[in-house]
Amino acid sequence: MVMELFESPYTAGIVTGIVFGILARLSMLRTDYRQYPTYPHGRIIHLALGLIAASLGSLAVPSLLEKQYTAVTFLTLAAQQFRDVRNMERQTLTNIDSMELIPRGATYIEGIAMVFEGRNYMVMFTALVASMCGILFGWYWGAAAGILALLISNYYKTGKSLSSIAHVEAALVRIDGPDLYVGDIYIMNVGLDETRRLIREHGIGCILKPKDKNSRITLSSIGQRQALLHDACTIMGVYRDTGEPSLLPMAKLDMNDGRLAVMLLPPQPDQGLALSVVKRVPLLESAVRLPVEAHVHSGDRL
Repeated sequence: MVMELFESPYTAGIVTGIVFGILARLSMLRTDYRQYPTYPHGRIIHLALGLIAASLGSLAVPSLLEKQYTAVTFLTLAAQQFRDVRNMERQTLTNIDSMELIPRGATYIEGIAMVFEGRNYMVMFTALVASMCGILFGWYWGAAAGILALLISNYYKTGKSLSSIAHVEAALVRIDGPDLYVGDIYIMNVGLDETRRLIREHGIGCILKPKDKNSRITLSSIGQRQALLHDACTIMGVYRDTGEPSLLPMAKLDMNDGRLAVMLLPPQPDQGLALSVVKRVPLLESAVRLPVEAHVHSGDRL
């Protein structure tokens, strides 16, 4: 039965495309420290959508070869479906965000929703490549092309991190009277003695120095800063509860040189871990700015 199935070039190509499309979605679906997508139900939703994307990508090739051009218009339905996936993720994460001690922020949520939409297109690409080569040259060439497409999809699935645009250094959290500083950068005024005591016990800081002018503008993004605080507090924890606005991790800019000071309040302070976490925070695509590309700046001024 299996051999008879693979004797048909269309069937063999379609099956090969679907298999590698599903493998592509599996390889790109990870539940990490953010616990998203949730397990198992969130993963089931995305795997089902990955199956749909793989099927559409595989079926597009036979339709074109049979000159059934109108059949290819169903790809527009796929695009609409994947936009609905993006909206679903956005709405879900926005509803959850109001219950977080340190929210993700709208920019981070939009970035996550964009990723889940984009990965379905990558699944479709993998399935289309594997299916096309399987139909034209044989299922074994389809498998080889599918493996190559898998490698390409996994290469592009991960974006950059903050370490690519900034140097991250440890900094001392100090309190001078009521004023709180990270290094030489002013953070806020702390009025209560108990709050100052807790910050001395749990506070750790770091400073991000932008590598260029583009990085300076990107670090000033409120959304990128909120994502940094959320990820750091998700991994390290945060020493606060509801109704304690003074015990809030913060990220403030030095307006003179664009450095970003970060003050964290983990239950167990660990400076080395904090530096490692901050370096690996994702660089949000919607927060990236490239003012230098406008070619309007002169000298060393930003």
